[in-house]
Amino acid sequence: MPTVSVKRDLLFQALGRTYTDEEFNELCFEFGLELDEITSEKDIISKEKGEEKAKGASDTVLYKIDVPANRYDLLCLEGLVRGLQVFKERINLPRYEKIIPAQGEGQRLIITEETVQVRPHAVAAVLRNINFTKERYDSFIDLQEKLHQNICRRRALVAIGTHDLDTISGPFTFTAKAPSEIKFKPLNQSQEYTASQIMDLYRTDSHLRHYLHLIENKPLYPVIYDSNGVVLSMPPIINGDHTKISVNTRNVFIECTGTDITKAKIVLDIIVTMFSEYCEKPFSVEAAEVVYPNGKTHIYPELAYRKEKVKPELINKKIGISETPSSLAKLLTRMCLKSHVIGNGNNIEIEIPPTRADVIHACDIVEDAAIAYGYNNIQMTIPKTYTIANQLPLNKLTELLRLDLAAAGFTEALTFALCSQEDIADKLGMDISATKAVRIANPKTAEFQVARTTLLPGLLKTIAANRKMPLPLKLFEISDIVVKDPNTDVGARNYRHFCAVYYNKSPGFEIIHGLLDRVMQLLEVPPNEENGYTIKATEGSAFFPGRCAEIFAKGQSIGKLGVLHPDVITKFELTMPCSALEINIEPFM
Repeated sequence: MPTVSVKRDLLFQALGRTYTDEEFNELCFEFGLELDEITSEKDIISKEKGEEKAKGASDTVLYKIDVPANRYDLLCLEGLVRGLQVFKERINLPRYEKIIPAQGEGQRLIITEETVQVRPHAVAAVLRNINFTKERYDSFIDLQEKLHQNICRRRALVAIGTHDLDTISGPFTFTAKAPSEIKFKPLNQSQEYTASQIMDLYRTDSHLRHYLHLIENKPLYPVIYDSNGVVLSMPPIINGDHTKISVNTRNVFIECTGTDITKAKIVLDIIVTMFSEYCEKPFSVEAAEVVYPNGKTHIYPELAYRKEKVKPELINKKIGISETPSSLAKLLTRMCLKSHVIGNGNNIEIEIPPTRADVIHACDIVEDAAIAYGYNNIQMTIPKTYTIANQLPLNKLTELLRLDLAAAGFTEALTFALCSQEDIADKLGMDISATKAVRIANPKTAEFQVARTTLLPGLLKTIAANRKMPLPLKLFEISDIVVKDPNTDVGARNYRHFCAVYYNKSPGFEIIHGLLDRVMQLLEVPPNEENGYTIKATEGSAFFPGRCAEIFAKGQSIGKLGVLHPDVITKFELTMPCSALEINIEPFM
């Protein structure tokens, strides 16, 4: 969940009253939010960098509020205050107005066909005659950053650019050029750079270096020019210094470029609806015309209102309450969803404002009604269907084994369910095709390429990370492994495995063998061929020749135990002998 930091005094001033910390915490809970922390800039710096660095920092009290990830309208002070005021019925929900300038007087953004392979979409709007203060300006910048990290997916889907309209002249052109052909002075820099130089300049920047990969391997870089050839921005990296906004800016040109047109429209709607209240005509936004490569035009922002109908019975049934239709309509209106009863009370018509892109289904409307009603006010009832909860037998067996294995002197480890192909194949002397491993389609790192087919690599890596601990190291894990199975509906199957490893100056095969006997004793499986368990000599790629045995029980092979091959030990960066045991415990259910 995103966290919004707001100054307490500014918040209370905007709300028109003060609260104690407990009262405001309760208000947040009622509205479906959470007051996460009460702190100050000085406290934050002190925790992160020490008290010495915190000297001179502000003592102003900050409220850190956790906001649902899909409530983009609550990511700034303005939206938060507006939502709380409507919720407490102190103000009515404002109506957002799109002003379309006369023919030839509005701003135009022309998209060229070169952008198709880089960032094909763009939307734009103007906040005309806006009145910034230091606090409003800071909130405006902070909202852009919050949106970049949230719905914009770190600028991969959408990048926001805001410019002082009085320093540039339209129409504007959104195109893509070779890096060597783009030259401008980036934001807060003192000289001009080519696009290639800009990428090198920000390669070590703590903030911007995270976005360079989005375009650095592209043959063309996106860029926006005004009619005089002035560069507004090179999305999604940096704006031009020429157009930077300040507290004194009166007219703001906003452009959002991206790879997802839906997200771009939502982002533009959120920015203009949140800050249009500071315009000379509150809650009004000047539209801009976007011209596409095929010649088609579109007016943005859309600021679209839409209507949905929901039956009161559905809301009451889903929540477990019995409110009248008019009461439910009032609850929804308090959640910024203007509602009224239509027909003979059979339906509630809800108007979804442009700020509520999170409302996409009737269940979202029901959720808002539940929040406004108050979860603590919903009466607890006994379910009409009686069920008796019980632990899954496999999980119960797992828990019992864990306790006894710990009592046997082994320490439990919990390792990642994903690992690299090398861990389960190359390092164990196997071919990846023989492992039946389930591959991750788009792994973010080489460490997490496949779902594990054995627990052994995880335990060996755990030992490698704890080599400085006193010997012997005795670890075990009971967890699921995953293998391909074409007979299942998902194409894979989980098996609950038990694995144990003994690491010492001597192999300790007898220790691992003894642990196997103890496990079988706990499972009440006798050591015989007819109805018990046996071990038979075998060979395994991960084990030392002549020091490996296959375990049979319940008429099937359930695993192996033995001394690990020196090559395996070396590949996991270990230096001493190691014995291991791994079995499938599901046959004992």
